Amino acid sequence: MKRIVLVVAGLFVLAAGFGKPVAAEEKILKMSTTTSTESSGLLDVLLPAFEKDEGIKVKVIAKGSGAAIRDGIDGNVDVIFVHAIDREKELVDKSYGTKRFAVMHNDFIIIGPATDPAGLKGLKDSSEALKKIAAVQAPFISRGDDSGTHTKEQEIWAATALPLADHGLKLTKDGKETTVPAKKPAASDPWYISIGQGMGKTITYADEKKAYTLTDRGTYITYKYGKKPAVDLEILYEGDALLANPYGLIPVNPEKHPHVQYDLAMKFATWLTSAKGQAVIAGFRLEGKQLFFPDAL
Repeated sequence: MKRIVLVVAGLFVLAAGFGKPVAAEEKILKMSTTTSTESSGLLDVLLPAFEKDEGIKVKVIAKGSGAAIRDGIDGNVDVIFVHAIDREKELVDKSYGTKRFAVMHNDFIIIGPATDPAGLKGLKDSSEALKKIAAVQAPFISRGDDSGTHTKEQEIWAATALPLADHGLKLTKDGKETTVPAKKPAASDPWYISIGQGMGKTITYADEKKAYTLTDRGTYITYKYGKKPAVDLEILYEGDALLANPYGLIPVNPEKHPHVQYDLAMKFATWLTSAKGQAVIAGFRLEGKQLFFPDAL
């Protein structure tokens, strides 16, 4: 009799167990993105809003745009969010990404000490600004990390028509050292310093050295008005067309890498370019200053 009671009790336990709903598997999107989206603080407001609406968490890997794009090529992530538009288009043209979604923009600026030893204030051309820095050999800090900002810096140096020297960047990928081609002004070792770091660390180092650097506006605003102690560097050149800084989101192509979570990447792209996502971007401000401007609507 006792055995029968135990068996019946066991059946009730099993039945109760089968009646319980199975917890849904957690959805996690893997994204490689430029350091400026993280350093500026944008992702701290953007991703929680996305998770609340769609129930999808985003695992962020922040690095230079060049390295983030390589993550997309290698299939290490599901989506990339970067600001190197020519390289982004090439990624899609070669079918490593399915489509580039225009998300937002701000601009690049040249910052430096208030004393402005190169006399950049009042200039009308960013290439002329870099030429003046080179002429007086004022300290200039380069990210030197194959990022979107570093790519833009390379573009401006090329526009100066100054003699440039090969400057291979030694970067580490998957534990292996690789060299990325780059250029810098010829005979610039006394004043041109390449540090191979993200935007926040580059701004901080330039501040310590009272040097010039190129930065995106969003990260500068964060380090000028949102950090304590704030950096002393000021905006000394801004405004020409060469300094435009558009950001794009690209889902990795599942035909190249079948393991990627393309459905989650497309949900993020759709949300980010929707009225809701674009409103979060437009509303992200620091000390009343808008850091990014939506492009999708």
